Amino acid sequence: MKVMIIGGVAGGASCAARLRRLDETAEILLVERGPFVSFANCGLPYHTSGIIAREQDLLVANEAYFKANLNIDARTRCEAIAIDRKAKTVDLRHLETGEVTTESYDKLVLSPGAPSVAPPIPGIDLPGIFQMRTVPDARAVREWIEKGSLFLTGMSKYSGFQTARPKTRAVVVGGGFIGLEMAENLVHRGFDVTVIELRDQVLAPMDREMAEIVERHLNHHGVSVVLGDAVTAFTQREDGAIEVATRSGTEFPADIVILALGVRPDTALARSAGLEIGKLGGIRVNDHMQTSDPEIFAVGDAIEVRDTVTGAWSLVALAGPANRQGRIAADVIAGRDSRYRGTQGTSIIGLFDGAAAWTGASEKALQNAGRQDYEKVYLYPNSNAGYYPGAKPIAMKVLFSRTDGRLLGAQAVGMKGVDKRISTLAMAIQMGATVYDLEEAELCYAPQFGSAKDAVNFAGMVAADVLRGDMPISHWGDPSEAILLDVREPAELRVESVAGAVNIPLRQLRERITELPRDRDIHVICRSGQRAYYATRILLQNGYRAHTMSGGMLARYHRGVLDS
Repeated sequence: MKVMIIGGVAGGASCAARLRRLDETAEILLVERGPFVSFANCGLPYHTSGIIAREQDLLVANEAYFKANLNIDARTRCEAIAIDRKAKTVDLRHLETGEVTTESYDKLVLSPGAPSVAPPIPGIDLPGIFQMRTVPDARAVREWIEKGSLFLTGMSKYSGFQTARPKTRAVVVGGGFIGLEMAENLVHRGFDVTVIELRDQVLAPMDREMAEIVERHLNHHGVSVVLGDAVTAFTQREDGAIEVATRSGTEFPADIVILALGVRPDTALARSAGLEIGKLGGIRVNDHMQTSDPEIFAVGDAIEVRDTVTGAWSLVALAGPANRQGRIAADVIAGRDSRYRGTQGTSIIGLFDGAAAWTGASEKALQNAGRQDYEKVYLYPNSNAGYYPGAKPIAMKVLFSRTDGRLLGAQAVGMKGVDKRISTLAMAIQMGATVYDLEEAELCYAPQFGSAKDAVNFAGMVAADVLRGDMPISHWGDPSEAILLDVREPAELRVESVAGAVNIPLRQLRERITELPRDRDIHVICRSGQRAYYATRILLQNGYRAHTMSGGMLARYHRGVLDS
């Protein structure tokens, strides 16, 4: 059996290696049009800043490794240009010589990836404007930062103690993963950084109020975030800098520009071969990773996959899913009944020693899918026991089904402990767990790592209280004629308050409860929700119509509606 794999990196390379482990007799040909067959593209931004110092550390395996260790014929700078499905052949162009050859296959795997989007903006090809998708991209950025223009060449002469070092300026177009990671790493290289994002938030998979926490964190570290604006032109100034013009009429000078406008599935080869393309523009596959031609498989960033929560088709450009898809394709080719479960988009991004992460469906994804049977809670648990030094709060949003409590999605932002909480919740979603399961989850505990009631347990307890009716909740922004009861101490109200709210501190509530009407809804707030919950329990058991405002003032602040 001869298997040809078009495209390396995560999906194709993992497919090739897995197939060899399953079938020693298969003839495996792996072709990659780039110079590297397998590299760590997630590490590219960190190479530009020098955090990952050596380019070779990004290279996972080369042609010699594949041949010597796996007996795989791996060819770089080799581009597939046409598929003849009837003859089961692929035409290959060798980029260094221009020679075109034809190879046969019994099974074909497509892993072409998804190139960066580069719209036809005037001046987009000017020197100093870069994308960040490949190792050569990272190399070019490093070289430009060091001596890419006369100004930067002069900057490279600065050494020793400097009190008046000129500032270098960078503009990053796009507020997704690559854009924000490049923003951070350019700050580390001494640039003043502006991020321009067309949407009204960074990190599109997150809900707006959670993304706002990230935006404030970026601002705190000196990154200027411009939302709801689009770049209309790039021009070269007389001093060599690039002028970035936007739709709003604003102009931003830059010594370097990074284009991080997202990616688009590379489906040219699949389209020319007549394979089915989905409505989102990706190659359509089944759960065996087979395309509309059962002899041709597709994996990675170029395919459409089912969302495990909403059931909708989605495009997910992540290394983890691509690796698993490659393995599944190899299993099926080798005769095993492996199936891809779909994706829940579990992701994390590190920014200035903090992190933002998510898994499953966001609230907007549920709404877009027409789902109304969900509820959400906001909570702010500590990363570890509060009495142990170094504890940091984690802002969490958890979404779950109103009917059966099944966990639907979660998002978290914080300085510590975000990764393991979202990883735990990701596994819970994959296993079909409910918020009641989260209540009972037995997780490791020591004061430097967590709390006896971990953040995951806490999320389950809060959500379960809502479903059991022990804590009716309301949310900021919901239309309501309810009385707003603030149970914080008067000193706290001097820092932040809500106009028109009635203030009865929790410790006085039992004695002053008759000041509240029984015939109106009462929405209770505190700083993060805990005292409001206590007050809600008191009110409910005394016959009042009380609801806890989920997340308290912190949730209000993150929605950007805090009163001055």
